[in-house]
Parts: sequence; C-alpha cells; structure tokens
Amino acid sequence: MNTSPPDQCPSWARLAQYRERIRGTRLADWFSSDRGRATRLMTAIGGVQIDYSRQRVDDEVLRLLVQLADQRALPEWRAAMFEGQPINTTEQRAVEHTRLRAGDRAPADIRATLERMRSIAGRIRGDPRLRRIVHLGTGGSALGPQLLVDALGASGTDLEFRFAANVDPLDLERALAGADPESTLVVVASKTFTTRETLANAQAAKRWLSGRDVAKHFIAVTGNERAAREFGVTEILPLPDSIGGRYSLWSAVGLTALCALGADRFDALLAGAHAVDEHFSSAPAERNIPVLMGLLGVWNVNFLGSPTHAVLPYSNALRLLPAYLQQLEMESNGKCVDREGRTLAYATAPVLWGAEGTVGQHSFHQLLHQGTQPVPVDFVVAGVSAELDANAQAQAETLALGTTDDSWPPHRRHPGNRPSSTIRLERLDARHLGQLLALYEHKVFTQGILWNINSFDQWGVELGKAEARRILAKEA
Repeated sequence: MNTSPPDQCPSWARLAQYRERIRGTRLADWFSSDRGRATRLMTAIGGVQIDYSRQRVDDEVLRLLVQLADQRALPEWRAAMFEGQPINTTEQRAVEHTRLRAGDRAPADIRATLERMRSIAGRIRGDPRLRRIVHLGTGGSALGPQLLVDALGASGTDLEFRFAANVDPLDLERALAGADPESTLVVVASKTFTTRETLANAQAAKRWLSGRDVAKHFIAVTGNERAAREFGVTEILPLPDSIGGRYSLWSAVGLTALCALGADRFDALLAGAHAVDEHFSSAPAERNIPVLMGLLGVWNVNFLGSPTHAVLPYSNALRLLPAYLQQLEMESNGKCVDREGRTLAYATAPVLWGAEGTVGQHSFHQLLHQGTQPVPVDFVVAGVSAELDANAQAQAETLALGTTDDSWPPHRRHPGNRPSSTIRLERLDARHLGQLLALYEHKVFTQGILWNINSFDQWGVELGKAEARRILAKEA
C-alpha cells in the first residue's frame, strides 16, 4: 500500500496549481453562475445529509481531490482496516472498532460481550436498590459514553448518571454529591487499568464506599483482568487492544450508556453506525460522505491554509460533540511524522473547536464573520426547532456570501467567502447519532491515509503520562 508522501502525488501538484487559478473566485460567483450548485453539492445516507455547496470548491477541485484519494490508495487502506489487518503499524495492531457494530456478522467474542452487556444492563436497570451510576474513565473511555447519555438521555429507568474524568478531586466529588454509597454503582473504564487519573478516582470512590464490598459496587471494563481483580472487582467486561479509547463507545465502554438508553436504543445506535460503515466501504468517492468530509478538510488545511476547524451543533443535546471530536480528530491525526518516520513538510490535523449554537453567535462568531483568519465550519443541525435551523442557515449563508453594500461603513462590512458544510440529521435519536459519529470516525481515517500518518496511536499522550509519573516519583 502507498506510504509515499502525498505531496509527491500528481494530483497534489495539480490541486496547488488550480488553487492559484481560482484564488480570486468567490463563493458568491459560483452560486450566481451555477443555479444548481446548492442541490448538486449535497448527498445523504439514511436520515443524515451533508450540504457542502458553501465549501470553496468547484467540480474540478472535487475531481482532483478524488484523484488524490485514489493515488493515496484509500480503497486499499480502507479494505485493510475492514479485513482486520494491522494498519496501526507502530503498535502492530488491527483497528477493529467497526466490528463492534457489525451485528450478526460480528465475531463471536464481540457478540458474546454485547450479550453480557445487555444482561448486566438489564439487571442494573431492574435493581430497585440502585439509584446512581458513576462512570470513571478519561479521554475516550469517558467522552463517548458521556456524550451518548447527555445527548439521548435516560429512558425507562430512574437511575442517575454521573461521570468523572479529571484527577482533580472536585470532579469526583461532584459526581458523588448527594449519592448514597449503598445505592451507587461505579463503572471503571480503563484498557490497562493503570491510567493514573482513572485509578486515583477509583481508589477515592472505594474509600467513599467506607468498607463496603467492592465486588457489589464496582464493574470494570478493561483489557487487564488481573489488575481489576486485584482491585477487588469481580464483574469484568473485556476491552481488546484493537479498540482505541476514542473509538470505544461502541464496546463494553458503552455499558453506562446502555444502562441509560436501554437495549433497543443502544442497538439502534450500533445499527446507525454500521449503516455508515457499509456506505463508507462501498459508495463511490464522489457520493461517499466521510470521504468527501476528509477531502474537503485536506483542501482547507493544505491548499487554503486553514489551521483551525469549528464544529457548531445547533442542538443543546449535542453540546458535548465538539469536545468528543477534539479527541477523535486531534489525538488521531495530530502527528508530525509519517508512516515511514519522515518529518512532514505539510500540515495535518487542524485545531478543532466549537460550541453549541446559538450561544456562540454572541461570542466567537464575530471572529468567524470578520476575523482575519477564515475558519472552515461544520454546522450540525438536528431538526430540533425551526428557529435553530433558521439561525444555522443564516450563519452559513452570511459566512459564504458576506455583505456587498458598499454604502455601509467598513466596520459593518463582512468579507464572506468563508467555507462551511451543513450536516443535517432528520431527527436526533440513537440511530442518527450513531450515523453522525461514524461519519466523523471515517473522515478521520480518510485524512490519515491522505496525510500518510498512523491515526491509531497516540505517543504524545503517552509521553505526557510518563513524565507525570516521573515527577510524582521524584517528589514522593
């Protein structure tokens, strides 16, 4: 498979040349000369649609980007991932999160774990003794389940759900505030069961239980069963090495979310993601939503020079989406060497940031509209209300077209020509959320292949943890 630098591909050079030809062309020009643009640059899967007509691309840019994907051997790399080949080359691991949601086609061990999860969740939801579940993890082992619970809410249960990810004691104190130790269950999610932040919170929660039986109040999700048993946990669900933390919400790490959502909605979440897996693996690049998302991001970063990217969900239920995607994208693709260990001469992942609309309109949208650095935007619209939809559309239109009235004073003029995509969910439910998250996962994979980097390791994270251990040992 191709591991040469992408800037050696013929299409990379052609894209750079074509960028110079269209440098002075504005989005307003493309819309006025192409009446069908708004409907042509749009595609959908199920109840999720992407409108990328406000991106600074024309048909030639898109054609060259698709050529670039072919020259980077994206189809071969994609097939290798779905086949379970060890494409995480620095750790010699397969990348198997898509198998977690493959339904009847999932491997037997994955199906067995899911059945155990359903059984445990059913027991927990039916236990009148329990009142609160406290989920302890950090990074992906907390962000994913917390997003699901916050976005979709609990159904069919009176259980309360709290999360603690920060080693700052206040985080756990807030998660336990008002709870009765006798009616509290703690779920500890840690692949290694050695992550200092998570174990510090687990030890503090054990002390809070005041001598009660750990086995009755703790469940562990881990790949280190021995360490979990030494801690005192007997109910243990597996987390394979092939599942990265930021891709783990589909695994046993999602137990807390399963307890909140119930089995039917959790199954719908998995089914939505699986539908996107099939779309990603088979749809032609020109109509393949995650491929298009990845290609457009590469265009914005490497050819239009955009160092940041904003994700703006117009839904309070999706308020945690930017934080979740920050880890997914920046931990995956924030790399400065390629698969062959060569220092990169081109940019990779942009800084991802954002907040829910319409809150941001009264703060950082000022920079989006009139700042000196154009910021590409994803507007995520979930069909919550007509007012939210109208605000998202207005922001996207104004960013693209700006203002053209020369009679206005300079401080009231808006340059426009600022790119965005609008991702629209037919409604916000488990299936559509599963689709949305899987789209972003495969976008990240696409960009990793285009940039010739390994999206599935995180040595920068590991270095920081090792240094913290060294400092603590020195101070002890």
